[in-house]
Amino acid sequence: MFLDANLVNSLQLMLIGMSTVFVVLLIVIGCGNLLITVVNKYLPEEEKPVAKQAQNTGAVSPDVAQAINLAISKLTNGKGKAEKIERM
Repeated sequence: MFLDANLVNSLQLMLIGMSTVFVVLLIVIGCGNLLITVVNKYLPEEEKPVAKQAQNTGAVSPDVAQAINLAISKLTNGKGKAEKIERM
């Protein structure tokens, strides 16, 4: 089967173009990973101390805790249990 010269040229041009885009994208990904590595190595993020919150701020009212426990008991047929309930 004879392929037209224009078809062969267009397929070659498409292959070269797609290969070029693929190589450029690999270079961009490599440079991005290198930049991330360098920044994390030489400019690490400073850890901010976390202030302790008051102990009672996470507590929920007894009525809410009872409702949650009843819902868990009903959903799990009495097999589930809430060990700790905190306000988020």
